[in-house]
Amino acid sequence: MRKTPLILVLAAAAAFGGFAATALREAVTTPADAHTPPTLALPTAATLPSAVAGQTVPSLAPMLQKVLPAVVSVHSKQRQRVNTPFGDDPVYRRLFGIPEERVLESLGSGVIVDAQQGLVLTNHHVIEGADDVSVTLSDGRTLKAVFRGSDADTDIALMQIPAQNLNALPIANSDRLRVGDFVVAVGNPFGVGQTVTSGIVSALGRNNLPGLGYQNFIQTDASINPGNSGGALVDLNGQLVGINTASFNPGGSMAGNIGLGFAIPSNLASTVMRQLLTNKGMVRRGTLGVATTDSNSPVGARVTNVYDKASGLLVGDVITAVNGQRVSSMDDFHNLEGLQVGASSAKLDILRAGKAATLNVALRQQSGDGASLDPRLAGVTFAELPESYRRQGLNGVLVASVSANSRAARSGLSQGDVLLEGTNGRFNDLTSFRASFRTQPQQLVFRVLRDERVGSIVIR
Repeated sequence: MRKTPLILVLAAAAAFGGFAATALREAVTTPADAHTPPTLALPTAATLPSAVAGQTVPSLAPMLQKVLPAVVSVHSKQRQRVNTPFGDDPVYRRLFGIPEERVLESLGSGVIVDAQQGLVLTNHHVIEGADDVSVTLSDGRTLKAVFRGSDADTDIALMQIPAQNLNALPIANSDRLRVGDFVVAVGNPFGVGQTVTSGIVSALGRNNLPGLGYQNFIQTDASINPGNSGGALVDLNGQLVGINTASFNPGGSMAGNIGLGFAIPSNLASTVMRQLLTNKGMVRRGTLGVATTDSNSPVGARVTNVYDKASGLLVGDVITAVNGQRVSSMDDFHNLEGLQVGASSAKLDILRAGKAATLNVALRQQSGDGASLDPRLAGVTFAELPESYRRQGLNGVLVASVSANSRAARSGLSQGDVLLEGTNGRFNDLTSFRASFRTQPQQLVFRVLRDERVGSIVIR
């Protein structure tokens, strides 16, 4: 018996199988008395229901359609000179392939808050030290940004881009936020592209976070990762309630989000923005003109020195609240005092001789002009230490600028120096530094911190 070729067997099986499948389908889908060919029923695409049990299905999409165009990606570039052990000799550079400079790039987020003027809020640390900053909109446009000013201590920076067909976020009153309110974070984490995460307000008024400046953070469990910095935290009405600034993870920020994210309240951000616009990119803070220490009681900061008698405070007073915000310690008081950006007065709750009282105290503007302290310091401008320095246990004042031909410059004082102590003793801040010049010393000597080394400079 001849064997049937395998290919013929397969062909016959395929033909019979097709015939059997057709017959079976007709038997199931066609009535017995029907003689019309059957029609194939194609599967339909699933659609999301607009309502379940008569109730509209909730979605953040309609709100986000208005929010997303106002949140941008921020690209910054910083050029750094590459040092070599051979100096700047071009022969050595070519021989060893050493470039003259390198470009460091970083990525963050920002929020358009004024479409008419093209104003964009972001974090100070996103654009700190940048030589070039550009902004990419959600529609793909990339625009060069102009720096308008920043405040390192609140980590707020302001930029401006060409105001053409922009969308801005309305700014909400962040004082109305409550723990448990739903919020949404929008930004560009890890550079993957615009991303939305949601959560709740976990806490309000957070401070005492390591390495940061003046703090009054909104805490949220909405995911905030590297690249989200400077992005928007919005409420369910699509209004800006905060500027995302930090996340906490014991393994480091690059280890990812664990539900501890922090945002700068929109009220503080908008106050700083107004200061930057009004004061040519600078922020002016007032002071109560007092020194404090921790109180012996469970709460409060005890006044140990009064430099400005007009404040109405007395040595021994215990400050328990500033503008209704509780003061638990000396650090709390210093933090709350520093947050009074642009304010002219503050309401203090105090304990005086064990009795509760309330004071409305005028805030004084500090002058950092060296000439107003001592003629030998003409051409020098002093400033408060960045708050991040203080949180590392450092006290003193910062040398903000030094004129090249001044006596101080010829004596070796440089911009960026930290003055720790003077001829008339130690000082903690600009207020006590000014107070130390009530008596002008014959010889002006400072103990100076520079590049993690401490030395002395005599102003001759």
